[in-house]
Amino acid sequence: MEVQRGLVIYVCFFKGADKELPPKMVNTLLNVKLSETENGKLFSILDLPGNILIIPQATLGGKVKGRSMQYHSNSGKEEGLELYSQFVTLCKKELAANSKCAEAGVVVEHGTYRNRQVLELNINGPYTHLIEF
Repeated sequence: MEVQRGLVIYVCFFKGADKELPPKMVNTLLNVKLSETENGKLFSILDLPGNILIIPQATLGGKVKGRSMQYHSNSGKEEGLELYSQFVTLCKKELAANSKCAEAGVVVEHGTYRNRQVLELNINGPYTHLIEF
């Protein structure tokens, strides 16, 4: 899959996350002004409009213990899959409901939960943000 100008979202869910979290995440991530135009003005992904690539990334929940990593803070496998699926579905619905995105043919691509994925990423600028919910 290939995504042109847009937003790459790495997602990890922690223990205690529930079905009320993905709508909050989607609202924030799609509306926060992170995308820069050629003239330097910031826009949300909905205003740009731009594509979205969602990558499930459980390793974001890792903690160093001694010389190894532990992932005890992550949600369980089934809960994580359910929350990830809800997040992807909500992103697709929000972009489809946005007239700018619909007219531009914006797409939401996503990785598969709990599978190894190979990713090649070319970015324009040092824009990486950690947003915790």
